[in-house]
Amino acid sequence: MSGNKATGKEVTILTGNAEVRSDNLLLKADRIELLGKDNNLIDCSGSVWGNQEEKGIFFRSDRMIYDRDKKIAYLEGNSTLEDKKNEVVARGRYIQYDENSEITVFQISVRLFKNNMVCRSEHAVYRRDEKLLDLSGYPVVYKNNDEFRADKIRVDLDTDDVTMEGSVAGSIKE
Repeated sequence: MSGNKATGKEVTILTGNAEVRSDNLLLKADRIELLGKDNNLIDCSGSVWGNQEEKGIFFRSDRMIYDRDKKIAYLEGNSTLEDKKNEVVARGRYIQYDENSEITVFQISVRLFKNNMVCRSEHAVYRRDEKLLDLSGYPVVYKNNDEFRADKIRVDLDTDDVTMEGSVAGSIKE
């Protein structure tokens, strides 16, 4: 552990199996930096692991920045977010999770898995409370043996209903 408390440059650095608990969020990483006068920013890097047990949210990432004031997590690199409550696992290269609104934005090589459904796109917005997933950027949904493609796709994760907009294509097998 090392640190600096110079005004405007406050930082505490934890290295080697570092662990921090902030409210109901547990974070583990190879390196954790606590930044700001009140340690409001947490910058984690190297084998980042997080668990928000109360909400059933679990994640892994190469790097994560968490703003304790805004309650927003920014995950970068190979990132996976698991919502145990809704039985959803999602991956992307950039994930922004807003704890207050329960909205998660995924970007670049997005993959979402739920039961017998796989969703792929370049951009996705997951509304956890509403159990809705909006896909754009070459979206495709594979459900059982069916395939759905469109300019935009909305998936109701409660009913598994798929709604498509724009240029629509796909195949449905019995």
